[in-house]
Amino acid sequence: MRLQWEPAQEAHVLLYPEGMVKLNGSAGAIMSRCDGVRTVAEIVADLERTYGLTGLSGDVIAFVALALDKRWLELRA
Repeated sequence: MRLQWEPAQEAHVLLYPEGMVKLNGSAGAIMSRCDGVRTVAEIVADLERTYGLTGLSGDVIAFVALALDKRWLELRA
């Protein structure tokens, strides 16, 4: 699976052998920060700083849980 910006869709998309998933802006912002290095807390802090918002933790955690369930992300030990 690969995340990329798709100019024709004006959105981040996940490409995989069976097809493509178009992500909304928030999902794309979260997924683009999931690099295997940053923690969820660091991703939340970066998003809050970037967008001048607070209280994003619940939404980010919920999306990460969904992405894990759909196997868009995987946890590594």
